[in-house]
Amino acid sequence: ERILVLGCGTCVSVCLAGGEREVAILASQLRMAFKLEGREVKIGELTIRRQCDREYIEPIRQTAALYDVILSMACGAGVQLVAEVLEPKVVLPALNTRFIGVTEAEGVWGERCMACGDCLLAYTGGICPVTMCAKGLLNGPCGGTDHGKCEVDREKDCAWTLIYRRLEAQGRLDLIERIFEPKRFGPRLHPARVMREVYQKA
Repeated sequence: ERILVLGCGTCVSVCLAGGEREVAILASQLRMAFKLEGREVKIGELTIRRQCDREYIEPIRQTAALYDVILSMACGAGVQLVAEVLEPKVVLPALNTRFIGVTEAEGVWGERCMACGDCLLAYTGGICPVTMCAKGLLNGPCGGTDHGKCEVDREKDCAWTLIYRRLEAQGRLDLIERIFEPKRFGPRLHPARVMREVYQKA
């Protein structure tokens, strides 16, 4: 039994969830757990620059071949690409991907983008109502906002109050009157794919 703990040096590394240090910690925990069970399991450690980019996965083929299972500490996209590139190698996720977010404080991350494909940030002062509003309202706040706080969670700021204040500070408050059509979530097919125009065939 041989397990390779594979880290990713980009996003999850910054989030202190799947970089070189976290790989070492998880590998150590696995060694201790298997030792307590009286099992001899070889645990390898490796961190590549990005697991979501094929060019960084290809060079580890020979190393990966030495293991029965790869435990990926990347996001869901990284796990899937590693499994695809190294097929039929068994690749298991070590993390649960929650959202596209930002660092709010040390050890705290907050969701900011749902990757809806129909961005409104240019009109809302860089604050996304789809993600930041608990109800995903596109045309102003609900009737439940109270002193700038969200009706759904009083600990959170109302997204539309934040949008109003941001646009006011930017001198673009006229944008608050813009009416957005409902989001069209239905027609989106998964998995999505984007290709830059220069690579598209005529």
